[in-house]
Amino acid sequence: MRELAGRASARLLPSLGIVVGRDTAVRVLLGIPLPDRAVPRVLGIDDFALRRCHDYATVVIDADTGARIDVLPGRGADVVAGWLRKHPGAEVVCRDGSTAYAQAVRDALPRATQVADRWHLWHGLCDAAGREVAAHSSCWASATGLRQGKLAETTLRRWHQIHALREAGVGLLDCSRRLGLAMNTVKRYARAATPERIQRVPKYRASMVDPYRDHLRTRREQEPAVGATALLGEIRTLGYDGSQNLLVRYLNQGRHLDEHPHLSSRRAARLLLTRPENLTERQRERLDALTASCPEMTALAGVVRSFAALIVPHKDNAGRLTAWTTAAREADLPHVHSFVRGIDQDIDAATAAITLDHHNGLTEGVNTKTKLIKRQMYGRAGFDLLRHRILVG
Repeated sequence: MRELAGRASARLLPSLGIVVGRDTAVRVLLGIPLPDRAVPRVLGIDDFALRRCHDYATVVIDADTGARIDVLPGRGADVVAGWLRKHPGAEVVCRDGSTAYAQAVRDALPRATQVADRWHLWHGLCDAAGREVAAHSSCWASATGLRQGKLAETTLRRWHQIHALREAGVGLLDCSRRLGLAMNTVKRYARAATPERIQRVPKYRASMVDPYRDHLRTRREQEPAVGATALLGEIRTLGYDGSQNLLVRYLNQGRHLDEHPHLSSRRAARLLLTRPENLTERQRERLDALTASCPEMTALAGVVRSFAALIVPHKDNAGRLTAWTTAAREADLPHVHSFVRGIDQDIDAATAAITLDHHNGLTEGVNTKTKLIKRQMYGRAGFDLLRHRILVG
């Protein structure tokens, strides 16, 4: 009854010799008293979507045991602060990077220790590192080079327009209005010191021609004038069963000139962010070439590795975090600087995250179970039934 409720219970219960309607099943479920749990010493707080981009709710759990404490409608600072004032006693509050939750805890429990979630810290650095890798595509791009065509021309023109306005003293907001671009787009162009930092490598997906790349490159080196039709016949005998148009497009893009499969900025960032012991020998070679492509990529690799060491909690990590933020600011890595500014704004919670064993992992697990419950009752029930199922589950 607790796991299914409604129609699902009405379909299952007759096999157990119990015949009830779906409305009766819901009434019986709502009649189960909610557990009366005391406020724990360590709270976990996180939000989940009732209707994405419109309505949200907040779940409060015991961060040590995972027991559900309460579910609140809304996720604003006032909602959470009001609940915390009515339920005092928590000494530690684990949360994500939400400024609303941070303000709520400061208002209601000024003496409580706030702990940022380590996963969100690492995820934030991964996003920043991915943008830095993409910004330095011109340094590590393979023989396919940078993206060309009308889109590349538009990128170059926008970079010159924005930097000309900035040199004339025009603010970012005014640049956005004059050029009809989003503010974040203007910021991205303004942060790029050169046009190459805003250009990207082509977004090529894996192709059926990739296994025959070495043969195509060797044949074109031996006989530059060999045509696509002749090459198609040769690779057909090797097992290729794709179309001639796919081969022609592959050759025109110059992908056969690569000594290895094309590396996108996302895959390049993945090499940088993966544990070194989990990389193959080929991947290590590509990572070494990637990090040695320019001083900024070398600095980024060092920043990522040193921050990864901080993710394992240790009492000495507070001093190491200070040293890390200083080193990150000195590197020419604008996107990492943005991440560091976010750390500085929430430095106490970030420090607690890397020095204490508490984390918000169990809260994320409750949210995962909540998604299952929502799918079972999507569009057929309200917040009260959802709250009841979460708390009695």
